[in-house]
Amino acid sequence: MKLAQRVAVITGAAQGIGAACARLFAAQGAKVAVADINEATGVALVDEIVKSGGTAIFQRTDVGAARDCTALIERAVVQFGRIDIVVNNAGIVHGAEFLDLAEDDFDRVLRVNLKGAFLCGQAAARRMVAQPPREDGDRGVIINMSSINSVVAIANQVPYTVSKGGLNQLTKVMALALAPHRIRVMGIGPGSIATEMLKAAVLTEGPARARIMSRTPLQRLGEPDEIAKVALFLASDDASYMTGTTVYPDGGRLALNYTV
Repeated sequence: MKLAQRVAVITGAAQGIGAACARLFAAQGAKVAVADINEATGVALVDEIVKSGGTAIFQRTDVGAARDCTALIERAVVQFGRIDIVVNNAGIVHGAEFLDLAEDDFDRVLRVNLKGAFLCGQAAARRMVAQPPREDGDRGVIINMSSINSVVAIANQVPYTVSKGGLNQLTKVMALALAPHRIRVMGIGPGSIATEMLKAAVLTEGPARARIMSRTPLQRLGEPDEIAKVALFLASDDASYMTGTTVYPDGGRLALNYTV
């Protein structure tokens, strides 16, 4: 029980990596606040966690709205008494060629992926600073879900790539600003993970699957629970001396340095 008696807030938690984090954190003893705009799926996940013996609540949250982020943190505190862990996982994509990309679509992606992590991270950090520290002196952990596309780029994923690059810098800035308060901030940059969105594109034979396998040395997609296990490590005391960096569970993709 690495997270026994700790309170975790996870955004974008109704499916994919966020849902995997919610399940694993609850199984490891955390009280989990599931946040998403998809209420039906989020409530179903909470019911699943509770039936499995865990503790969870759902809060409908638009992470791009400051009032929603504040309400999310306040709800978790009212329900559970404090905040120990935040996973800023909410994210969206929009594919378009650079010359065709609309301003509204660029803004929409950055609003969720980058601004959302800032708003939720800030709201949570303010609460963490105000609350009593744990026995070890630490006040909390914030994990920002980045991507390998913070480092490499896909030409027709302009706002997504830009938002994840910004998220890496946000992770560093937050870590430096919050270190005096004994709050750690880490990033996770997954490679190609078998979420609902990606599986639809690549779990068939053809150019899309061949392209992804050609850039992945381990020759398979990662699973959401593999990313959740990285998040669990970073959220736990096992990572107590880590802050300000992003780790990349990517099947070896970033080490691949030739054209595929």
